[in-house]
Amino acid sequence: MSVDGAEPGNGAKTATTLAFVESPVQLLNVLEWAYTDALRAAGPDPAAPPGPPGPGDEPSPLPSLGRAADLTVVVLSPHDPMTRGQLRRMAELARDEGIAVRWEDARGGAGAPLKTIGGLRGPLRRAARIVIGDPFSRYVQLLLTLTRAKDLVVVDDGTATMEFISQLANGERLVRWHRRGSSRGARDMVFAPFSATARRKLTPGQKRRVEVFSSMPVEPPPGVTITANDFAWTRARFGPPRLTRGTDLVGTSLVETGVVDLERYLEAVGSLAEAHGATRYFAHRRESAEKLSRVSHEVGLEIVRPDLPLELIARRGPIGHTIVSFPSTVVHTLPLALAGTDVKVAVYDVDPAWLTSDASPRAQGFLSGVTGTARDVHRLSSVPSPADRAADRPEPSATIPPAAVPPAAPGAPVTAS
Repeated sequence: MSVDGAEPGNGAKTATTLAFVESPVQLLNVLEWAYTDALRAAGPDPAAPPGPPGPGDEPSPLPSLGRAADLTVVVLSPHDPMTRGQLRRMAELARDEGIAVRWEDARGGAGAPLKTIGGLRGPLRRAARIVIGDPFSRYVQLLLTLTRAKDLVVVDDGTATMEFISQLANGERLVRWHRRGSSRGARDMVFAPFSATARRKLTPGQKRRVEVFSSMPVEPPPGVTITANDFAWTRARFGPPRLTRGTDLVGTSLVETGVVDLERYLEAVGSLAEAHGATRYFAHRRESAEKLSRVSHEVGLEIVRPDLPLELIARRGPIGHTIVSFPSTVVHTLPLALAGTDVKVAVYDVDPAWLTSDASPRAQGFLSGVTGTARDVHRLSSVPSPADRAADRPEPSATIPPAAVPPAAPGAPVTAS
């Protein structure tokens, strides 16, 4: 095990809540869940107005998340260097909140999985509550077969949460939306018994509670508790951001997952950048260096590779007065994280003509659903003209004064010149 700043095994031996994460966004949403759970355990504030708090309300003071939830986060580290880097930064934030973090090099060689699973067997048996970020992960599904916990929580792993809820409600096997076809390979057949057991563990029953903590617009299956994630921890911890007069584009990994054609994607990025006056392109952690190089040289955008999830980067600022994205998680999460600011989030639909021949038959419908269910965003059905762009640009008084911005941590993106 690579400890990466945590004591080997510390916390996981005694923690009543064990969380497993494989991406920075999953870890962010575990922090958001821990914050919400701590406030829930503390009870209502007698000075608060009646009714549940909304995204625009002032968040409550930060509790000690680690003590409140008796929580240990286990990072099942992936191979990708960008993901590992963001996970390390998120792990630092988690430790700052009093949460124990156990870093597992779970994919660091042929013997790593067995070593990781063996080391986690005891903590899994003793944990009363399990929190997971990716119910589609084979690693997580295997670990779920070892737990006796009767309280399971699924936090957002982006738009995959929408697919998970749909498949759980319909009694389907758990398959990522962008996988093509319904046939099973040899590895799928070997792993099928573990996947089926994990799915049963994620199905609520008389002695099993299942909670989904999500910012996505999902309808709960019978027995599943849905708790809204309004990014209250992020809003309490960071910001408000300083706004620039420019527009920022948000990148996507739809090309890398084989859904969208590269050339069509680059054409769309170029058109959006020209129409909206964008200068910066926030890269998705899975975007290839070759594609980003073309975005930089052919489109002329400054590439920003964030060291934290975009929700935190945007909340810390500086950030553009308009953020344009293709269908993705951020069209649901950024309006919540940036509630109370003057930032406008816009989404541009993926044209069916952009899809590759290898794209899943479900791809277009799923992406349209991501866009159609997004709240508090502007839908771009076409690229606006330069005249429309100039008319839409806010006055300088709409920006937040720099004095309101806390010092940025190392690695934060800088404003384009």
